Amino acid sequence: MTVSRIKLLLIFSILLAAGLALGTVSGFFLKDRLYPQKPARRYLEIRQGGFRYINPLLECEIAGEAMENNELMPFRPEVEKAVAVVINKKWADDISVYFRELNNGPWFSVGPMETYAPASLMKVPLMVAILKEADADPSFLKKQIRFDSDIDYSSVQVFKPLKTLRRGDSYSVAELLHRMIAYSDNNSSMLLEQTANVELLRRTYHDLDIRSPYVPKAEDYISVNNYSSIFRILFNASYLSKQMSEKALGYLAESDFKQGLVGGLPQGVAVAHKFGEWESGDNKEIKELHDCGIVYYPNYPYLLCVMTKGRSFEFLDDAIRNISHVVYEGIRLQHEKRRQ
Repeated sequence: MTVSRIKLLLIFSILLAAGLALGTVSGFFLKDRLYPQKPARRYLEIRQGGFRYINPLLECEIAGEAMENNELMPFRPEVEKAVAVVINKKWADDISVYFRELNNGPWFSVGPMETYAPASLMKVPLMVAILKEADADPSFLKKQIRFDSDIDYSSVQVFKPLKTLRRGDSYSVAELLHRMIAYSDNNSSMLLEQTANVELLRRTYHDLDIRSPYVPKAEDYISVNNYSSIFRILFNASYLSKQMSEKALGYLAESDFKQGLVGGLPQGVAVAHKFGEWESGDNKEIKELHDCGIVYYPNYPYLLCVMTKGRSFEFLDDAIRNISHVVYEGIRLQHEKRRQ
């Protein structure tokens, strides 16, 4: 083969390769015009309304522009900054946050793998089990139970209940539920736990995907994501009846604990929430404080759960309060911009 022929073949190969490359690149840039991709389907939740604390989920349908206009922009970075500030100030050693806008909105979590001792947070699934029994037999809430214990289970609480039980007095199940949730009274919870149907209580823990207190476990075993699902279930009225779900959140809205989530909000904003406190270590030097619930921002309720671990309850409640304020402001500013 002559040298000139070899050169011609080489030039032809180069031109062919260049043509193929040009076609590939052109196809890459033109494919969206020639074959435009359909946007991912988004769904709009259809809810019943007509209740004060719950908003029963009826169905989902494909959402259009309304979804785009109403959805909150994610503000996780602001929450992460607030968590970093709290850690740097040494107000807490560990913090986990779960947020969800409950009307079709976004959700995120910070520190979702951290585990904590739930403590009094476990009074919520106990309440759900009691109300599940009342769904089958409404008269159960009127049942009278006598408190005869010589032990004051509330004596170990750092945040003392405003009201507790008197030895020798009888109380209805409904009154015990109110005291257990609104005042976080340990005596009421112990009495209700002794009264509850054990099998129903076990099944409730299983259904809510919460580890049963009857199974041996480490002190720290619950995550912020795992626990927060209980409030979504109540808000959607997807486990209890609508009436009992409304009653449950009504009890939670009467909580007298104001140092956490409520402290970071403007006065008058309704919050259905539950806090939990825990001390561990040889000298009870490790403190845990959590506050989880639904904040009823006008027309846009959201779920916020903050779990903390550190050395001082005084600083831990400051941490929860600050994060609650950051979340509220993030939502308020976005909705104000929409109205302008």
